[in-house]
Amino acid sequence: MPHFALLVYERAPGGFADLPADVLAAHGQVEARITASGGALVAGYATRSDQDTYTLRDRSVAQGPFAPADASLAGLLVVDARDLEHAVHIADYIPTLDGGVEVRPLLG
Repeated sequence: MPHFALLVYERAPGGFADLPADVLAAHGQVEARITASGGALVAGYATRSDQDTYTLRDRSVAQGPFAPADASLAGLLVVDARDLEHAVHIADYIPTLDGGVEVRPLLG
């Protein structure tokens, strides 16, 4: 099955650290839902806040994310899915408080 990156964005300044307990608990159910749908979780990570982020451009280092945005990257999952439609379906399992999930096909 092809791999897809599911990039989780939140408007909470501290990312996952700022999410309420019920949203965090819902994240604990995501892997079971992915498996039940016929997919597989390859890897999943929460990220630290934007304060701990550094960007390299033209050999220069700056503190902060690559591009300023309303929402920050709060985590990412790599999943196996049948196709892009299935990956989008899986992305809908990921709870967000005030953000969203971006689905990107990965090259082999």
